[in-house]
Amino acid sequence: MARLDLTPFPVDITDLTHDGRGVARLPDGKAVFVAGALPGEKVVAVRTARHRSFDEARAVEVVEAAAERVAPRCGHFGTCGGCALQHYDEAKQIVAKQRVLMENLERIGHVTPKTVLEPLVDAAWGYRRKGRLSVRRVEKKGKTLVGFREADPRFVADIAECHTVIPAIGSRIGVISALVDSLDTRREIPQIEFIAGDDAIALTFRHLVPLTEGDREKLAAFAREQGFSIYLQPGGIDSVHPLDPTEPKLAFRLEDWNVELNFRPLDFIQVNAGLNRHMIRRTIQLLDPQPDERMLDLFAGWGNFTLPLSRHAREVVGVEGEAGLVRRARENITHNGITNVEFHAADLAKDLSGEPWMRESFDKLLLDPPRSGADFVLAHLPLKQFKRIVYVSCHPASLARDAGFLVNEKGWTLKAAGVMDMFPHTAHVESIAVFEPRRG
Repeated sequence: MARLDLTPFPVDITDLTHDGRGVARLPDGKAVFVAGALPGEKVVAVRTARHRSFDEARAVEVVEAAAERVAPRCGHFGTCGGCALQHYDEAKQIVAKQRVLMENLERIGHVTPKTVLEPLVDAAWGYRRKGRLSVRRVEKKGKTLVGFREADPRFVADIAECHTVIPAIGSRIGVISALVDSLDTRREIPQIEFIAGDDAIALTFRHLVPLTEGDREKLAAFAREQGFSIYLQPGGIDSVHPLDPTEPKLAFRLEDWNVELNFRPLDFIQVNAGLNRHMIRRTIQLLDPQPDERMLDLFAGWGNFTLPLSRHAREVVGVEGEAGLVRRARENITHNGITNVEFHAADLAKDLSGEPWMRESFDKLLLDPPRSGADFVLAHLPLKQFKRIVYVSCHPASLARDAGFLVNEKGWTLKAAGVMDMFPHTAHVESIAVFEPRRG
């Protein structure tokens, strides 16, 4: 294999990739994707990888800066892989994400929405209430690193704080690192997961060997001093248990719908609390549930949309593939005194027509699938029963594919689509779309 040419070279940046890198063309026409560069800039770059159809590089000097360039708030930006766009004006970030969505819809789905929705935004800093911190003891540095992975995922970024994580965690990463460094089992702790409710913050320590009694005492003292709840995970997800037998209440309220959702420390919750409320509100507005309508919520998780939706419809049926989340959803139904919601566990990669809850028809459909999308579900559901479909997406390419199927093969209309900035300063694109049967 030929050695990588590390000679710096000048390029003009013409566009932005979907993962937040600048796009340029070399004199021979080959594309090069440049980390740390923005459209309209002239930069000097150094190659980091070479491929047959494109090269990868990083900007080492900005010769002519774009007007939208700003100074990154975080001193670790460019090394830590948690953010890709801190150098890009916040107002321009969401515009770029909207463009990514529209380009995907056109290029992959061959569809265009009748209306482009106004982007949903909330706090751009201190928003992340759930995440996973990697842990690695580095003998050469004489310390234990706690943080996110670097741009090169083989390494853990050496950070003291994080400005996108909620301040109660983000400002204490150095303190957490010092705690782990003091433990006898510091080399056997690969990760720490954090999650925050309205009144409690949980840290779950994954440990590959049993903790010493001294380590347990240090963790307990840390929890008391810092106000955290500590959980331990010696094995799989089912092994998670509180260090203190008095288990804290992990929950958040959705005041607009008089709903309180309880969760477990490793459950999936939307990371941005403010944006989550906006997203639920928009989803319900687009679905426009009526008091006499029956709604189907697929990929429902543990009820983030389902329970608020129940306040507007005759009945809501939530379906989720993970049995643990279904149990949690049913507990939350009881906790909130809700009587018009059913929750079922079902494999959403299989035909659902034989399920008892499918025998009565539905009026409207809500989809919130994983990155892989909802292509199988849409291909096997009796779509003619629905008056409207709202699709919440965490991956614009799979949404575009599924939108193309609905519009071009099943005769639906893409009434509206838009983006939601769930992860400011990252290249992640969250979006929402609403479909209606084509008339005439």
